[in-house]
Amino acid sequence: MSAPRRRSVTPLAAWSEAADSSGGRALREPSAASQGDTEVGALQDQICRGIFQIEKKSCDVVLTPSRLTWTPIEPESLTDDDKIISQHKMESVELKEVFAVKMKRRRSAGQQKGGTLLGITIFVCIKKGQNKLKDHAIHLSNLSEDYCNVWFKYLKEILNVTEHEGHAFSVLKECDIQEFDGVVCVGGDGTTSEVAHGLLVRAQTDAGRDIDSNFMPVRAPLPLGIIPAGSTNVLAFSVHGIKHPGTAAMHIIMGNLQEVDVCSFNSHHRLLQFGFSAMFGFGGRTLALAEKHRWMPSNQRKEFAVIKTLTNLKSEACELSFLPTENAHVAYQKGKRNEDEMNAIEQCNDEDKWQTMQGHFLNISIMAIPCICSMAPRGLAPNTRLDNGSMSLIAVQNSSRADFIKHLKRYGNLKNQFDFPFVKTYTVQEVKIHARIDNGWTETTSEENSNFHSRRPSVLSLKESYPWNVDGNLMEGTSEVHIKIHPQLITLYGRNIEEFDDHTVKCSCL
Repeated sequence: MSAPRRRSVTPLAAWSEAADSSGGRALREPSAASQGDTEVGALQDQICRGIFQIEKKSCDVVLTPSRLTWTPIEPESLTDDDKIISQHKMESVELKEVFAVKMKRRRSAGQQKGGTLLGITIFVCIKKGQNKLKDHAIHLSNLSEDYCNVWFKYLKEILNVTEHEGHAFSVLKECDIQEFDGVVCVGGDGTTSEVAHGLLVRAQTDAGRDIDSNFMPVRAPLPLGIIPAGSTNVLAFSVHGIKHPGTAAMHIIMGNLQEVDVCSFNSHHRLLQFGFSAMFGFGGRTLALAEKHRWMPSNQRKEFAVIKTLTNLKSEACELSFLPTENAHVAYQKGKRNEDEMNAIEQCNDEDKWQTMQGHFLNISIMAIPCICSMAPRGLAPNTRLDNGSMSLIAVQNSSRADFIKHLKRYGNLKNQFDFPFVKTYTVQEVKIHARIDNGWTETTSEENSNFHSRRPSVLSLKESYPWNVDGNLMEGTSEVHIKIHPQLITLYGRNIEEFDDHTVKCSCL
């Protein structure tokens, strides 16, 4: 057996620096000729300035958008000649060569959190020799918690690769992806989903597909690596079987690849989003509420949103239509997928095979992957797989608040979380959700909606929005959303994990 091919992977963080091939040292001593220019630039562009101990010396430290500079503070007793000599000890690091920053604390054995603050540690990538790279740590020592928090906040803001929501998507639209062998995303479910969506939209654009029509999507051109750095990390957990950054990195280094199914979310034949999972109802409203309280810490914000949404629990009146999965999806197993099979299966939309139900639903989940996380060790959709060409549809009908909470809590253990009379599960290829307002279905029709399966009029004017939770991102849906499964549309670094250790995890907010 031949050894696996090693592929070079360029992280998303490296794209903005792809043109920089200077390879200069991270730590520099400015020449006397450039000394004055450096000091003037630091004073004009500085973000903050203060005193830290670096290598047991008190230093005047200046932070600018592109550089961190420090100069030893010399005693007043030095002569003028000594002061001139000492100025040559000024050092700096380019922030483009910094890959991490953290608060440095002293902790006792076994202590996981807290500890005595010692300062800030900055991790730098420096060049040793012609091709060798080495990490280097710069310790900025200061015992003031407030002082260090200010510096840490500014450093993190500068180092953030994606400056705002949608930034990764815009970068993927513009960069020359043919120069890369893969993309690596360090982040949570929301960031990962945005990058995956960007890769797939770029693939459709390059293939000349009109995403504002009923199109057949093509595969993503590059594999995507996920190094978990979020709170739930459902995508990474599902593909790696664990939310361990080192394990994820090793899958990328070893070139382990896993083809994964993807859903498309459309409204009136117009693409809204590519994604792996979605929740409508309780899941969508919880995320929408959490987004309104982003000033709160992440964990507190999520627990608050869950409890608040449960307190004001309400059902969604809608019509739910779905197309059950055909046995033909077996043809997708183990790399046997081809364009003819894809067309044969995805065009199998016999109207007689659609099933429809109307009523009030507390939550509707559509998931193309198991959605494993610490609070659901078997997964939110334990009966689906990464690449079996089907979705799990979980419809939770109206029930009491107490029964709904029992259903949610059941995810944390090995009992069947769907063993309730108000929970219905299906394995499907397509799902159509048509929401309605309180006084019933509207009578306004639209020509562009005439092909909607239910043949019911569309809701064009609504008194409230319909939030969707798509991979941890908020999607403001319309009254009609059509979800389709696209088998093995993207490749992720990782392996298909079929079995997991049995353990019980309880959610602290329920």
